[in-house]
Amino acid sequence: MKAQPLLPAALKRRRGPRVAVLALVLCSLLVPLAFLFDRAPSGYVTTEERHRQEVVLPKFDHEEKRRPTGADSGKRQEALEKIIPRSRSGVIHQQTPEKNISKGSTGVIHHQTPEKNISKVLPAPKVEPSKDVTDSTKVAKDASQEGEKADEVEKAKSCQLEFGSYCLWSIEHKEIMKDHIVKRLKDQLFVARSYYPSIAKLQGQEALTQEMKQNIQDHERILSVSTVDADLPSFISKRMKQMERTIVRAKSCTVDCKNVDRKLRQILDMTEDEAHFHMKQSAFLYNLGAQTLPKSHHCLSMRLTLEYFKSSSLDSDDSPGKFSSPEYRHYVILSRNVLAASVVINSTVSSSKEPGHLAFHILTDAQNYYAMKHWFARNSYKNAATQVINYEAIILEKLPKYTIRQLYLPEEFRVLIRSIKQPTENTRMKYLSLFSHSHFVIPEIFKYLNKVVVLDDDVVVQRDLSFLWNIDMGDKVNGAVELCGLKLGEMKNVLGKTAYDPNLCAWMSGVNLINLDKWREHNVTENYLLLMKKFKFKDELSLRAAAFPLSLLSFQHLIYPLDEKLTLAGLGYDYGIDEVVARRSASLHYNGNMKPWLELGIPDYKKYWKRFLVRGDRFMDECNVNP
Repeated sequence: MKAQPLLPAALKRRRGPRVAVLALVLCSLLVPLAFLFDRAPSGYVTTEERHRQEVVLPKFDHEEKRRPTGADSGKRQEALEKIIPRSRSGVIHQQTPEKNISKGSTGVIHHQTPEKNISKVLPAPKVEPSKDVTDSTKVAKDASQEGEKADEVEKAKSCQLEFGSYCLWSIEHKEIMKDHIVKRLKDQLFVARSYYPSIAKLQGQEALTQEMKQNIQDHERILSVSTVDADLPSFISKRMKQMERTIVRAKSCTVDCKNVDRKLRQILDMTEDEAHFHMKQSAFLYNLGAQTLPKSHHCLSMRLTLEYFKSSSLDSDDSPGKFSSPEYRHYVILSRNVLAASVVINSTVSSSKEPGHLAFHILTDAQNYYAMKHWFARNSYKNAATQVINYEAIILEKLPKYTIRQLYLPEEFRVLIRSIKQPTENTRMKYLSLFSHSHFVIPEIFKYLNKVVVLDDDVVVQRDLSFLWNIDMGDKVNGAVELCGLKLGEMKNVLGKTAYDPNLCAWMSGVNLINLDKWREHNVTENYLLLMKKFKFKDELSLRAAAFPLSLLSFQHLIYPLDEKLTLAGLGYDYGIDEVVARRSASLHYNGNMKPWLELGIPDYKKYWKRFLVRGDRFMDECNVNP
C-alpha cells in the first residue's frame, strides 16, 4: 500500500519529456505555416524619412530650362532612355530602346508601351476605331508607363551618380551597331557555350562535343580580330553554317534545360560585368580628357612663354593707377587657361557700353604667368585695361600667413539627396559651382578696391554688366544667383557640426558681385580660416572637396540674391538647354566637364564661346589651336 503513491510520480516523470517533445514537434509545424501566411510586402520598413547626400567632383547634370518641344528635345529624351543603368548588384544592364518616348509636365521621362502587347478589337475594313477603344488603349498605356517610370528614373540617376556626365556624352555620341554578321556570330557563340557543358557530359556524344569545341574556338578566334563586318574573312558564311548545324544537333539532344539556362545566365553575367568594366574604363578616359589641357593649348602656352623671354619689353602699357582707381569697374578672373580668360574678357568688353571703364585682374599660377603676360600684351580689348597677377608669388611674398599657396579654380559639385523612405520619388540631384580656397584671399590681394565682380573663366558675357555696380547690397557681401532648390538643412552630413541656418539657400559662382568693404567688416576670410581648421584633409581631393562646406558656411546670411536670369548655368553638361533661353541670358556658364574649348564640349553651345575667340593669332595657327 505504501508503494502505490510512488506510481503516479513515476508516471509524471516519464510524461514530462513526452510533453516537451510533443511541444517541439508542434512548434516545428506551426513556424513554417506562420511564415507562409505572414509574408510582408517589402523587406524593409522605415518610419522616419532621412536624407543621404553624396558630394562628387566634378559637377554634371542640370534639371532646369529643358527644351519643351522640338527635335532636339526628342533627341535628348531618346538618349536618356538609352542610358545603361547600374543594377543593385553593380552590373550594367543595357535597356532595349523604345521607339515612342514622351516627356511629362514634371520633367520625368515616360516609356510608351509597345502596342503589340495590348489586346485590341480589330475593326471592320476601312472603318476607323471607335473613340472608346482608343481611350481604353490610351488608359492601358498610361497605366503601364506609371509602372516603368519610377524604375527608369532611378536607373538614369544611378548611371549619372556613378559615371557623371559621361552617361549623357556617351549616349549623344553612341553609334548603333550595323554589323549584323558580327552580332550573329556573337549570338551563336553564346548559345554554343551554354550547351557545351551539358553535351560534354553525355555518353556517346564525343564527336559532337569535339565539333562544338572546335567551332567555339574558331568563332572566338575570328571575333578577337574582327569588330566589324568588313574585317571578317571570306569563309565566314561557311563557318556560320557549320556552327548553326552544330547548335541544331545540340538542341536535339536530351539535356537538362536548367543546366543550359544556368550556363547561359552565367555567360550573360560575365558579359555584363565585362561591359561594366569597359564602361568604367571609358568613363575614366573621358574624365581624363576633360581634365587634361589639350596638346595644342599646351603648345600655345609654351610658345607664349618662350616669346615672352625673347621680347621681355613687350609688357602692358596700362598705367598702374587704372587698377586701383574706383572710377573703373573691376573684374577678377582666376584662370590657368589663356584662351578661356581671353574669351571672358573679350565677351565682357564686347557687351559693354563703356569698355574704356573696365579693368580686368587675372590671377594665374607661376607656370602660366608669363604666357598670360605675353598674350594680353599682344592682344588689346578695345580700351579695357588688363593686369596679370602671379597668385602663387604674391601669396609667398606678401601674404605668407596663408597656408594655401596653390591657385585653386572654382570647384564644381554634384549633390545627391536621397530619401530612404521613398528613394524613387524623392531622390534629387542638384549641381552647383562654388568658390575655391583661393577666392578667400581676394580682399587681401586687392586691398585698394571696394567692389569687384568675380567671373569664372568658363563664362561668356552677352549683356552689359554695368548695372551690377548700381546695386545696393546693404550689409551683404556676396551677390550671387541662389539655388533655393537646395537648402543647407538638406546637407547636414556634409556641413558637419558647425551651426548654420537650415533654411538658407545654396548659391552659385560664375558671376558674383563682391563688396570687399563688407567682406573685411564681417571678417569673412578669418571665419573661413577658423572653419578650415575643423576639417581634416587627407589629400588634395579632400582639400578641394572642403570648398563645398567652407563656401556655404562662410557666407551665411551674407548672400545678396541676384536675378536668376543673370547667369544660365549648365552649358558644360546639360544637352537640354533651350537655345532661345541661352541667347537671351546675360551670361552663360559652361560649368561641368564638357568645356567649350575641348573636343568633348557640347557642339550646340560652342558657338556662343567661339564667337569671342581671338582669330588670326600666329601662335594659335602654329600650334593648330582650333577649339
